[in-house]
Amino acid sequence: MQSRKLPLTWVGMVPFTLFALLFLIAPTMYIVVGAFRTSDGGFTLSNLVNLFQPTILASYWISIKISLATALVGCLIGFALAAAVTLGGLPNWLRGPVMTFSGVASNFAGVPLAFAFLATLGRLGLVTVLLKSWFGFNIYTHGFNLLSFFGLTITYLFFQIPLMVLIITPALDGLKREWKEAASILGATGFQYWRIVALPILWPSLLGTLALLFANSFGAVATAYALTGSSMSIVPIMLYAQIRGDVLQDPHLGYALAFGMIVITGLANLAYVWLRVRSERWMR
Repeated sequence: MQSRKLPLTWVGMVPFTLFALLFLIAPTMYIVVGAFRTSDGGFTLSNLVNLFQPTILASYWISIKISLATALVGCLIGFALAAAVTLGGLPNWLRGPVMTFSGVASNFAGVPLAFAFLATLGRLGLVTVLLKSWFGFNIYTHGFNLLSFFGLTITYLFFQIPLMVLIITPALDGLKREWKEAASILGATGFQYWRIVALPILWPSLLGTLALLFANSFGAVATAYALTGSSMSIVPIMLYAQIRGDVLQDPHLGYALAFGMIVITGLANLAYVWLRVRSERWMR
């Protein structure tokens, strides 16, 4: 019997598969198993039970609130920007720079982003000093604080809005011109077209992108830690502190923390994939 040869095109999958196994699947399985083990290697559920401590529940709640806020605002502003560029009648030459900037800004996070906001909106930041020097207005004496829930939300929006633009633009491009022309012939206004035709078609894409932005914000740690240090007790910072052995000093409780994050972000990503599949049916 002649053996079937593996097509050479599959060879290109080998580096990606190895990378995914070594740096995604294997660490994830190690965390999941560790969440159900004791220090002696036995099976236990106590690590998951310990997640219901008031401090840990509060950190999850803060992370969820920040993720929801940045996802909702990011979706609204990003959708408006993408719609203006694709359907709003703006000059065509604007689309290229907007998409290029969105591609760069959506990946601009961590220490550089935290430093950029500290240099701009920190207590001695450029905007803070200019507002105080030119207009006598000190944003910090009026309640603003960059190292707070509101400040972290603004910082996260820097990469959430461009990510929304990148994801929703293909869906907006998929709206057929014939649909709008048919609605106009039937006497529909622009508002009625968006309410009855466009938004119902885009709704799965919008909800899916909202879920993806939520997951993207929920797992961010470098930006939050570089910006606020340990003053914001969100889950990624608590997990990072546990890994360093500064707070929890219980690696298996840390695995349980990470397991909780995996469950939440996994559900959000599954929702995004399912809703994206549904939205693609309309675009065919």
